[in-house]
Amino acid sequence: MSNALETSKKMAAAACRALDSKKGEDIRVIDISEISVLADYFIIANGNSNSQVQALVDNVEEELAKEGYTVKQREGYGLGNWVLLDFGDIIVHVFDKENRLFYDLERIWKDGKTISMEDLEK
Repeated sequence: MSNALETSKKMAAAACRALDSKKGEDIRVIDISEISVLADYFIIANGNSNSQVQALVDNVEEELAKEGYTVKQREGYGLGNWVLLDFGDIIVHVFDKENRLFYDLERIWKDGKTISMEDLEK
């Protein structure tokens, strides 16, 4: 595995741990490295309320910052129904339940490879 992909994998693993520690629901990781130049991984999760969505986002930013990764772009934080965090190599999407169902990114990116959080830690 290339160094760049190894770095992306570490970032994705850290983001998943951050989401999981704040009780993010249905955390999914999609490897899009072979089908898109946008990023290597999409991480998708949801919270139960706008304030939980914001807490999840805050924790991802804090935990990745501790490891030296800075968010390049953040969209949607004020509304708290779909927040996108772009770290360059990974993109984290945190939804409320309703918007996650509506936008269904897993279906849109079905050509990507779904991987488990456990596989990221290997």
